[in-house]
Amino acid sequence: MSAAELVFLGATIEPITPVAGPAPEALAITDGRITAVGRTADVEQLIGPATRVIRLDGETLLPGFQDAHIHPVQGELTVMQCDLSELSADRFDAAIRDYAARYPDRQWIVGAGWSVTDFPDAAPRRADLDALVADRPAFLWSRDGHSAWVNSRALDLAGISAATPDPPGGLIIRDPDGSPRGTLREGAVSMVEEFAPQPSAEEHLLALASVQRRLHALGITAWQDASVYDSGACARQLEAYRAAAQAGSLQARVVASLFWDPRRSLDQVEGFVEQAASAGIGRLRASTVKIWVDGVIEGLTAAMLDPYLDEHGQVTENRGMALVPPELLRDAVTALDRAGLQVHLHAIGDAGVRSALDAIEAARQANGPSDLRHHIAHIQLIHPADLPRFAALGATANMQPIWACHEPTMDQRTIPFLGPKRTNWQYPFASLLQHGARLAAGSDWPVTSANPLLEIEVAMTRVSEVARSGEPFLPAERLSLDQALAAFTIGSAYVSHLDAETGSIEVGKLADLALLDRNLRDPDAAPIGEASVQATWVEGLEVYAKPMRAPG
Repeated sequence: MSAAELVFLGATIEPITPVAGPAPEALAITDGRITAVGRTADVEQLIGPATRVIRLDGETLLPGFQDAHIHPVQGELTVMQCDLSELSADRFDAAIRDYAARYPDRQWIVGAGWSVTDFPDAAPRRADLDALVADRPAFLWSRDGHSAWVNSRALDLAGISAATPDPPGGLIIRDPDGSPRGTLREGAVSMVEEFAPQPSAEEHLLALASVQRRLHALGITAWQDASVYDSGACARQLEAYRAAAQAGSLQARVVASLFWDPRRSLDQVEGFVEQAASAGIGRLRASTVKIWVDGVIEGLTAAMLDPYLDEHGQVTENRGMALVPPELLRDAVTALDRAGLQVHLHAIGDAGVRSALDAIEAARQANGPSDLRHHIAHIQLIHPADLPRFAALGATANMQPIWACHEPTMDQRTIPFLGPKRTNWQYPFASLLQHGARLAAGSDWPVTSANPLLEIEVAMTRVSEVARSGEPFLPAERLSLDQALAAFTIGSAYVSHLDAETGSIEVGKLADLALLDRNLRDPDAAPIGEASVQATWVEGLEVYAKPMRAPG
């Protein structure tokens, strides 16, 4: 065998898929592919005069992480706007005032990052935003992307008043006199958003370049963008991806999930087929369609089989909302499946998850089996009767593990409104595996951290990284390190149809790799979430190196 281009020696290699014989500690790469994995003595034979050699002392080398549900371009655009995501609620006023003062010529103040737990009744008021921005419209997305805080100028521009009815699939939160409070949920957000200025094509390209650097620094080499729009404020996302892919600057492997407009019907399918055909460029594909089935529990909009409780523990009449009616959802998934498109479904409530499974089942019955690998994201609340259906239908469970712990949204806006029985059905990761389901994993950034190591820690501990001595949330649902690593590598590669080439360390696969600063299995090491990525490679090319580290 000829000499390798790059060799790692002395690593703790996490191959993800089982290997025979001793644990591998050395790896060789040539022409962007892994050409040898094994013992040091064997791989050293591939070192030639031009081979670059990286000598390690037990640090972890593993496949590049893959995020199966993230909003990278949209999130990075938010960072470039009025970004509240890293602030406590008592700092919002100063941040909004400062942003408005720094950009007096901007026609709108646009941003995101507040949480429902930051405000009484989970609903910020327009009067408070009016006091900060009175001279122009203001529009601020919530962190979870299911609500918006708007001021009076924005409401007036959209023509929203006490007489305005709630739109289909949306809620205008109101004061006791019926006037709009300043909080819009789900489909009502678009009533104002459509008037807001769109980021330019140049801003989209800048955001994509910036977020690619951000994610490479976290060891992420591939992702599935969970909402790529062809209209509205994010219409230029797919254009930016295409341009970067054509220019060769898209180093990550990206699947763009095209946004299903809940205001339309099956007439969208033909357009998705055309977009998919035009976006197969380099490492980019747009072969997936994203459908929001329901809302979120913290906003009381996730679809529930039984009604929510109120703040006093009494049963209400509210069962949340189906953003796409179940009959239309079944028809939509069947039509998309027939057209050869993968479906990426957002489903959080137990009725939402059941509706998503019913839709996949309808597609299977109508079209027969396929290898499209439909997946259901978030899976927060699953009725126990639906756990075996994931494996039976071949539906992948796409989890966001960093939410599966005691933190303010869980303790203040979820558990009280579900009650004890349903609380115990949340984020059943181990139960899904026990029932034969396949797990993929994603972050949903910018909703929460994009750091896979933090997410893996919470998947294993069910404890928040900010309160590591706290009580685990449903500890029977914890994952092992092997299970969590697999979800963020080969599991996510599977749903993106990348598993034949990536997602594990095997001879012949592409050399998409991440190097960590420690052995993740060292029992004396600090928590996994505190580990850091030292370098990231895509096809053997180093796309990230931690500052002060000598490049290999």
